[in-house]
Amino acid sequence: MGHFKRVLRNGCQELKPNSKTPQDRPITLALLAMGGEGGGVLADWAIDMAERNGFFAQTTSVPGVAQRTGTTVYYLEFYPDDGISRLGSHEPILSTMAMPGEVDIVVASELMEAGRAISRGFVTSDVTTLITSTNRVYSMTERTALGDGRVDSEAILKSAKDSSKKLIAADFAKVAEDSSSVISAALFGALAGSNALPFGKEHFIAAIERGGVGVKSSIAAFEKSFEIASALIKSEGKTQSSAVSVQIGTKPVNPGEISQEEQSKIINDPTSVVGYKLTNLAAQVKSEVPESARVMVINGIKRTADYQSTKYAERYLSRVLEIAKIEAQYGNGSGRLLNETARYTALWMTYEDTIRVADLKTRRSRFQRVNAEARVNKEQLMEVREYLHPMSEEIADTLPTPIGKWILRTKVVTRSIEKITANGMILNTASIGGYLLLYTLARLKPIRPRSLRFNLEQERIDSWLGRIKTLASTNYDLACEVAECANVIKGYGDTHRNGWRNFTFIMDELDRIAANTDAAVRVKDLRVAALADEDGIKLRALLSL
Repeated sequence: MGHFKRVLRNGCQELKPNSKTPQDRPITLALLAMGGEGGGVLADWAIDMAERNGFFAQTTSVPGVAQRTGTTVYYLEFYPDDGISRLGSHEPILSTMAMPGEVDIVVASELMEAGRAISRGFVTSDVTTLITSTNRVYSMTERTALGDGRVDSEAILKSAKDSSKKLIAADFAKVAEDSSSVISAALFGALAGSNALPFGKEHFIAAIERGGVGVKSSIAAFEKSFEIASALIKSEGKTQSSAVSVQIGTKPVNPGEISQEEQSKIINDPTSVVGYKLTNLAAQVKSEVPESARVMVINGIKRTADYQSTKYAERYLSRVLEIAKIEAQYGNGSGRLLNETARYTALWMTYEDTIRVADLKTRRSRFQRVNAEARVNKEQLMEVREYLHPMSEEIADTLPTPIGKWILRTKVVTRSIEKITANGMILNTASIGGYLLLYTLARLKPIRPRSLRFNLEQERIDSWLGRIKTLASTNYDLACEVAECANVIKGYGDTHRNGWRNFTFIMDELDRIAANTDAAVRVKDLRVAALADEDGIKLRALLSL
């Protein structure tokens, strides 16, 4: 259900709208924000400001589902009193919803929300001032995609510039963070700096002060964003109808993305980016791995060492160096086979199991990140509750191979485990008991090489690498596609089982078509289909053709 609010206060101070204020229709504003970002507060500030300055004002809100699977859309309308008098009407009738093509101002708390506003038709090139933060909070669709489901931020920014009359884009989330505030205050400052509303800066600040909560930090964020928006407009030196060029604070980066400087450092001196235990391996990378693949291989060494041990990293490098020799002999100069194999070998070797999950959940860096995101101060206590649902197979996989196999073939044991864990468990990792339980599980890392899952995965990796080596000499492109097929296998539990099933389907098809001239294209199509849905519906449909 939406929220509706309309009040006209007595004793409003006189405000003369500027020449660009519509006189025959309301000023319209759509705000798209996620839960916890203060979208309702921003709407209340704007309504309060307008009403105190002689406007009829109205806001409605339509909340989405949860914090990130749905966005709350706030829709505001303002109608100046001089317009009412001119029309001879006592009170305007204002709309409760945004209409495509009739939204004067769109404010988005995150870049994807700007994209959603554009797709809904709220942003138009002849009407709309678009104010958006360039930070990204990945949606559930992006996060749960089997492949790389991330939307291209640059494409959204280009669309925003092309679709809007005026664009103000900056990393307002970073502004809010630096000011110890929330993004609503930063966006309110950008709104003031855009000159899209007929109110002076002092009216905006007065609205914040009347709110009475977090005034100092909110004004600090407001001021910084006001300066950013004002600078964007002034830098154009054109009329308000001209498009403002896209200027962003901190460019949204992809996870794992490193700077050009860091890449150069790894390429020229790999030993400088690793600890002393990995120095010899890094030196070996410099002498035996071509420059085009050093960044990938060094990251793989660091990942496998962190996952298990230096000895495990040695095993990883040994596997990669075999592919490096094949790349040198049969490659086409692109380095694709070596890079993709190095990437997916590292990922496959660091598969997710109960030990890995417990390790990541108990790391200091994780608690520091959660503290920062929740803005916990020194006087506050934080609880982090983990929901765990271990299945009999996951427990068996963690144990030594003989014990794990015994558990899986003993129905009484598996049923007992599933009965105990049927409802899952909730652990407070901030408590001594909850933390020690996960900490103890994470310390089982030394027994992992003897576990059922570990030995099974190593056999599968070697089989996959064997196919790549065999194919590379006769069909380099096909070998590359087989290397990338490892991306189908991910996660644990049902996700891992489904991924392995789909991978097996593709490999079976590979055995049948390997000699065909279009085999590489066929395998690529199958891989894309497998990543389209976890259940393998599209993959099976394609296999049936």
